[in-house]
Amino acid sequence: MSTTDLLTVSEVAARSGFAASALRFYEREGLISASRTSGGQRRYARSVLRRLAFIRAARNVGLSLDEVAGALAALPAGRTPTRADWTRLSRSWRRRLDDQITALEKLRDGLDSCIGCGCLSLKRCAISNPADIAATAGAGAAYLPRALRPT
Repeated sequence: MSTTDLLTVSEVAARSGFAASALRFYEREGLISASRTSGGQRRYARSVLRRLAFIRAARNVGLSLDEVAGALAALPAGRTPTRADWTRLSRSWRRRLDDQITALEKLRDGLDSCIGCGCLSLKRCAISNPADIAATAGAGAAYLPRALRPT
């Protein structure tokens, strides 16, 4: 297979580990692109595999689809991204990842101390949420570190 050969949906799905429905979704969202055959079937350039690996990595570290789309928009459309392209892009995430690591460490350490009280019941625990004061903070996990809450 040549590097210029176009790949079918099933080939890209098999190589990337994404379901065909995810490929269609990412295409609809503008994260990847495909050409069409005369019969209307999707065909992907091989470079889409790198974009999909990038999407998976970015989502695994907690980036939103909007952040992923912004990052991919900064990459060249007419050529396969180079190592320098990826390096420039990943540097912009460093602060975000550092904040996320700090929040995860705080969460981990908080879980240890909560379980350490011995009651093992967050439902009845007077330490973790006495008189349901967390309800005043609104919906969601009020005690979860901010960097770990979905936006």
